[in-house]
Amino acid sequence: MAADGKIVIVGGGPVGSLAALYASHYHDNVEVYELRGDERLNPSGASPLLQKSINFTLSERGIRALEKSGRTDLLRAIMRTAIPMHGRMVHGRSVSGKLQQTFHQYDVHGNSLYSLDRKALNIALRQELDATPNVKMFFHHKLIRADMKTRKVWFEQREDPNTSPSTTTPLPPKEVPFDFLIGADGAHSTTRQQIMRHTPLDYQQQYADTVWCELRIPPTEKTNSYRLPPNYLHIWPGGQYMFCAFPCPDQSFNCILFAPASCLDSLKSSPPTTLFDFFDTHFPGVCPDLISQTSLSQQFYQSPHLPLIGIKCSPHHYGSTAVIIGDAAHAMFPFYGQGLNAGMEDVRILFDLLDEHRVFSHGKLSSNNNKEHARAAALTEYSNQRVRDAHAIHDLSRRNYLELRGGVNSPVYKARKYVEEALQRYVPVLGWKTLYSRVSFSDQRYSEVVVKNQLQGWVLLLMSGLGVLLHVLVFGVIGGAVWGLKG
Repeated sequence: MAADGKIVIVGGGPVGSLAALYASHYHDNVEVYELRGDERLNPSGASPLLQKSINFTLSERGIRALEKSGRTDLLRAIMRTAIPMHGRMVHGRSVSGKLQQTFHQYDVHGNSLYSLDRKALNIALRQELDATPNVKMFFHHKLIRADMKTRKVWFEQREDPNTSPSTTTPLPPKEVPFDFLIGADGAHSTTRQQIMRHTPLDYQQQYADTVWCELRIPPTEKTNSYRLPPNYLHIWPGGQYMFCAFPCPDQSFNCILFAPASCLDSLKSSPPTTLFDFFDTHFPGVCPDLISQTSLSQQFYQSPHLPLIGIKCSPHHYGSTAVIIGDAAHAMFPFYGQGLNAGMEDVRILFDLLDEHRVFSHGKLSSNNNKEHARAAALTEYSNQRVRDAHAIHDLSRRNYLELRGGVNSPVYKARKYVEEALQRYVPVLGWKTLYSRVSFSDQRYSEVVVKNQLQGWVLLLMSGLGVLLHVLVFGVIGGAVWGLKG
């Protein structure tokens, strides 16, 4: 890379921060621009729309991307706060009306997912960036324009209302030249919008008919301990409604209520007793056993009710100049826990391809013309690969919602899961795996996972069909023999 060039990363969340750590291995001038403030200094300063605290789910893909960063101390620090979840604990009522819970293991080989506190992950990554001298991070900077041809971006500089005196004169836009631009600025990505100004980009945005509301199950008052077993994802499936609880290091559970927007709007305009009845009907055992009525009422009416958005786009890059990663390229519904993992995998694959195309050479980029050609080829290959995979996990995540909110209790789901887990455990030579295992406990391409799962479905369908046919033939022969004896 030219000495006066720099890698500019828009977005300082987990994916953008990890991209900066990867980039720091190859270049001595990396800059990260983040819209929000530094939550280490001002944890409550963000607006409700920007200040999320919903836990992340970390699985094999994310762990591998963190390992590949070469920051072993960072990975250890992250995993110290991570809580393993061995499976789903599905809650409900029995036919007799008693509370019941059923354990669904994630994987026959005992693999686990990890519940990660969002703030703890961000802080660990930012502390690592602080310790990296060739990375600079700028907070309160909003991308407003990008010129991909002249390779310049402009940021609106926002004052921190908690640390800066209010002024009537706005700060001027900040012009930043770059050599390579990485957009990790989320579902409402300005980087993506600016790329669309320069090149045709297919784009699909879809809102689910479901909104979500964040709630919290506190620790017990007397012993400050978990109110539920901590090593599980707790789920209350309720048809078109669902309630999930993720364990947190402070002995609490971070919870999400999913429901149609019309339902939550109706509850919000109704008296609290309606809310309590709703929870008792659809999520038995939550209120008042885990969350008091007073706390539930306060949390529900004060927490924002936010939409779920899914985004597909193609390509994910522009020439040799810019690329988008994470939610900026493929926001997905959160029902496979793959948003963070797919974004971190983006980073690993992006820099693997830049390496394979020899964009970097011993910490420096090759000559300018060769560099541009090599990077354009690497980014083209990146889009060709990741677009298919991003679309695949987007569709799988949407489908998994239907499974989670009701399908986990269906006989068909249980039968297929039983057969596939038996084949995976007892006949490993077949290479048979459940869809969930392939997605969460491997780094197999998402698009290949879909193909493999379809093939396994066809095989199971054929096996069941042959079983029925054999059943008919056997009983037909027996019946014929009996009829012959009678004759």
